[in-house]
Amino acid sequence: MVDFSLWDIVRNLLLAGRWTVSLSLIAFIGGGVVGLLLLMLRLSKRRSAEIFVGGYVQLFQGVPLLVQLFLAYYGLGLFGINASAWVAAGVGLTLYTSAFLTEIWRGCVAAIPRGQWEASQSLALSFGEQLRYVILPQAVRIAIPPTVGFLVQVIKGTALASVIGFMELTKVGKTIANATLNPFLVFTCVALMYFLLCYPVSRYAKSLERKLHVAH
Repeated sequence: MVDFSLWDIVRNLLLAGRWTVSLSLIAFIGGGVVGLLLLMLRLSKRRSAEIFVGGYVQLFQGVPLLVQLFLAYYGLGLFGINASAWVAAGVGLTLYTSAFLTEIWRGCVAAIPRGQWEASQSLALSFGEQLRYVILPQAVRIAIPPTVGFLVQVIKGTALASVIGFMELTKVGKTIANATLNPFLVFTCVALMYFLLCYPVSRYAKSLERKLHVAH
């Protein structure tokens, strides 16, 4: 048993929190880039692209994130890639995030009235110009609140990276709990830190939703 003061516990958890935030941002930004590319494919109206993106979304939404992280950690080695826990967690969470963001954004584009497409077609705009100048600017307003809100799920999802050895908040909390034999105190601190990370994001998403709804 190691004698840790409350400050020692909090200090070590704060240091681990940096990696939780870093992994969340990597997954969210990387997932956003991949998700946007997949959305463009899905909107291209090519049957093969729609089938591919639909299958991709169903696969990563249908398989538990924990299993995806294990597959990323052990599967990358099959391709000769020496996957550290950091790389595997980043890849797994990015793919997971991209599937959900693609579907969120597809729904936002689908929410745009059909008349907007028809009006832009009547102006002889190409498909790309329709998206750029007419559809996406409106869809972005709808998409911002659920997109920001999904960041909360990404932050909480990083806790599962502890199972492949990634030293984020939950993993460090478990290590300290084992050393101090005081799991209740340690994981209470862990829970509070997740709350402090997620609550402001959740409130901001709700604030954006109210503002954009009023503006709309």
